[in-house]
Order: sequence, then C-alpha cells, then structure tokens
Amino acid sequence: MRASSIPASSLRQSLRSAVAGPTSRRTFATQSRLQASYGFIGLGRMGYPMAKNLRTKIPSSDTMFIHDVNPTICEKFASEHKGVTVVEDVRAIAENVETILTVLPEPHHVQNVFQQMLRPPTLLTDAPIKQERLFIDCSTIDVRSSAEVAEATHSTGQGKFIDAPMSGGVVGASNGTLTFMMGAPPELVDRANAILSLMGKRVVHLGAQTSGLKGKLANNYLLALTNIATCEAMNMGVTWGLDAKALADMINTATGKCWPSEVNNPVPGVVPTAPASNGYEGGFGTELMLKDLKLAMQAAAEQGIIPELGIHAKDIYQAVENDAELKGRDFSVVYRYFGGKNTDKLKGLNGQ
Repeated sequence: MRASSIPASSLRQSLRSAVAGPTSRRTFATQSRLQASYGFIGLGRMGYPMAKNLRTKIPSSDTMFIHDVNPTICEKFASEHKGVTVVEDVRAIAENVETILTVLPEPHHVQNVFQQMLRPPTLLTDAPIKQERLFIDCSTIDVRSSAEVAEATHSTGQGKFIDAPMSGGVVGASNGTLTFMMGAPPELVDRANAILSLMGKRVVHLGAQTSGLKGKLANNYLLALTNIATCEAMNMGVTWGLDAKALADMINTATGKCWPSEVNNPVPGVVPTAPASNGYEGGFGTELMLKDLKLAMQAAAEQGIIPELGIHAKDIYQAVENDAELKGRDFSVVYRYFGGKNTDKLKGLNGQ
C-alpha cells in the first residue's frame, strides 16, 4: 500500500485524535509469540542487504515480516530466504512484531509509514507480544521530523522509537560492516545494539533520540566536502601530468588522506573496487549526497549556524544532478564535473 503524503505537523495530532475515534481490529495477528519477531520496511539498495543479514543471523525459529512499495522486491527476498512473510501494508507488521526497522528515503516516507503503523492506537490490544515494541528508524531524515515521529510513537503508548542512521554505503550493507549512529535513552541501548550489530560492525550511542541523526548529518556534511576537495585535488594532479595512482598513494600516506581518497577515489582505475572504476555505478548517489547535505544545512540553520562551505558544495552537487551525463552516478562523479581527463572524457560512464 502506498501512503499519501501528510504534513509533518499533523502526525501527532492525527494519532491522538484516533484514540477517541472508532477503531478496527485485525485478525492477522494470531501466531504464537514464543519466538522473537522482526519487521523490516524498505528494501531499497541499503535495506535489502541489511534485511538479508538480519534474516541470516537471527535464529531460524524467529519470524520476519517485510514490506516495500515494490512487491516484486518483496517476493524476490522471500524466495531467497526462509521464515519470511510478505505483507501488503505496514500496519500488519506493527501488529505482529516486537522489533520494527525502517529504511526509507525521505522524511515524508517515514511520517506516512508511522502514521499507518500507529493508527488506530490499539497495538497493545490487537496483538499481545512478549516485550514492548521497539521501532528503529535507520533512515536519514531531518531532525525535526524524527523527533515528531518519536513523540507520536511515545505519546500513544504503543512502543519506543529510536533513530539509528548508518554509514558505510551499499558495500557496507552487503558485507554487514555498517556503522550505526544511535540516538536512544540508556535503557534501550543494549537491546538496540544487539539488533543493529547483526547488520553492522559498530554501533555508536551518541545520546538521546535525534542524536544519531545529528551525528550522521555532521559526518555526511564532512564527507560531502572532502569528496569535492579530493576530486579537485586529483583533477589538479592529473592535469599537471602526475600519475593518478601514484598521486593517490602519496596522499593516502600524507596529511590529505581521507575516505574519498583512499576507499572511494574518484579517478577510474585507482581503486578497482571504487564506483569510479565501474563507470561510477553503485555506491552513494549524488542525489542522496545532495539530500543529506541539505538536511545538515537545514539542521545547522535551525541552530543559528551558517555552513559556509556547504553553501558552495550544494551548488556543485546540484549542478552534477542537472547534467544529463552525470546524473544518477556515485557522488565521486564530481571529478568528471571538474573535467577529469585522465581518460577520454566520460569514457566508461556508459560502458563504452
């Protein structure tokens, strides 16, 4: 089921008003609760491998419910893994499981999904479970929207909500090596850590709810800038006649070393596993980098912070997204925007 978009400010009000309104009970939740139960909503490029790692690492007796707006993806996942139930709407997940993970693209997606899960506010009577529901949102959204969804969850008494965005990209999601930045009260840390550790190698508790998002946005703001700086520096060196790999090797043993220079180098052929060496396919799309950069700048502005470098960086990423030949590629394609000419222009971008 696709959710219609709703204003963020109306989420809590609509949920509270539902308490006094008519309710409907579902008969979907009838199974035994002797084993643990999990729900996963959002099987995109990150969510799919995360859900795969979760299903693989939890006991076979545990149950797992999944949902995505693309039913074909759900059926594919279910065909590859035992102990998976595909549901057509997210309310069925909320009714049947104790731990619900969401990995969604935009704030309105998160808000719409939670409105559907929490209405009517009768989860505690619709499907008794062994322990209090825990909603873990791994989406990267704005701080204000996350706080509002958390308040809606807690105020209706139907569970606890924490934010746990991740870093590590599609490769990290596939390999189970993600880093999760968690915003949660102390009493939920151990429980959440045990779950998130099944999908990543490190979980960092940064403080109360929204702290995980704040940490993620600060990290990705820095990543957005260091990527641009790396692309410019590599373009300078190659244009000056330096060998790209030799230049990168030097940088990575000197003070300029950073993740974009060492792991995600923007010059094709320097790092064989980097998206640049695969036509800039895969990896972290420029559109997503631009989204995170804007979210970080928005959160900064709300605190009276002027992100000086981010203003220009945003223009660069937007220009890349407006370029038909560069749009949709890994964000290291900024190197091509600057005119990287270590190979024929755009060679390899389209498999040529």
